[in-house]
Amino acid sequence: MIRYTLKCDSAHEFDSWFPSAEGFDSLKTAGHVLCPTCGSAKVAKALMAPRVALGQGDLTTPHSDAEKTLADLRRKVEENAEYVGVNFVAEARKMHEGIVPERSIYGEAKPAEAIKLLEDGVPVAPLPFMLGRKSN
Repeated sequence: MIRYTLKCDSAHEFDSWFPSAEGFDSLKTAGHVLCPTCGSAKVAKALMAPRVALGQGDLTTPHSDAEKTLADLRRKVEENAEYVGVNFVAEARKMHEGIVPERSIYGEAKPAEAIKLLEDGVPVAPLPFMLGRKSN
């Protein structure tokens, strides 16, 4: 996984995670990288400084308003949706086709799988944070 600081054409800066540099390029080309503030798809990589951990817990403790907002979003997702792990694509497709009842789910999908879901009209969106590994 790679984290990029991004900037839209309205000068809004935000961070997002991608599976690789190629994953970012693929999602950006497909128009799936959007500014969370204004929704613009005109997004580019911004100048970034490396992040160095200063002590235990440094990377998990929210330090800015944006990090606190992301932590709150993560907590809400985990409290209100079912983690389906690597079965995300199959579960999302089954719900879309009416095979199983609709419910809030989250999990893992390869970028190509997520793009295919979107192309097939299945409403999915990337989460702006890394998923913690859960065991079944």
